Amino acid sequence: MIKLNNVSKSFNKGKANEVNALRSTTIEIKHGDNVVVVGANGSGKSTFLNLIAGNLNPTHGTILLQDVDVTQLAEYNRSKWIARVFQNPLSGTAPDLSILTNFRLAALRTKPKNLTIGTDKAFKELVQQKLSTLKMGLENKLDQPMGSLSGGQRQALTLLMSVMDDAKILLLDEPTAALDPRSANFVMQTADKIIQDYNLTAVLVTHNLKDAYTYGNRILQFSEGVILRDISSEEKKQLELTDLFAWFE
Repeated sequence: MIKLNNVSKSFNKGKANEVNALRSTTIEIKHGDNVVVVGANGSGKSTFLNLIAGNLNPTHGTILLQDVDVTQLAEYNRSKWIARVFQNPLSGTAPDLSILTNFRLAALRTKPKNLTIGTDKAFKELVQQKLSTLKMGLENKLDQPMGSLSGGQRQALTLLMSVMDDAKILLLDEPTAALDPRSANFVMQTADKIIQDYNLTAVLVTHNLKDAYTYGNRILQFSEGVILRDISSEEKKQLELTDLFAWFE
């Protein structure tokens, strides 16, 4: 599903302030994997996610999605495979548009756009059905502006919108960092359910070691641009939460 072959990423290459953010990384993430990425600031985890998303191109190496070489493809050209939830709840939605219009735009994310968006009765009922699974009462408030919702609500809706088209890969970039603990817990539970229900391949970058312990079937720990640990599903079952904290002592 996701393959990085000998991928490196350098910034300011050849200059005194050169930074080697990712070093000769080779890894395969299989279909259905739910990978949690941890590491200290500057360890390479965000660079890793941005290389997959297409925000960055590698200095060396190749990146494949579903066996297609996407190394030089821009982010928008990878959208047929990838949906993304950002750290800032404001980043994934259009605040001045209604909930329904946001969902329609998400459904058209990988399709040609025209002057008419189109939200017929069948589409409204589909959105209502999806919203009802969140149990937030928003299924009857489709005309409410997205910007009027709380950060936790917006992140939960962004997760739902990520499966409105045919994306198979979900990238989660510290999606709870800006949320209070209760909202963060709700968003993580929602993400976990969506990943399982839709059989998505997911990559979550987080600083929350409790979430890394609770969610996902695989853990990657980055350090100084390399993968220091690659914990498989079976190995993860043997871990205690204290083990993860010990990695950073």
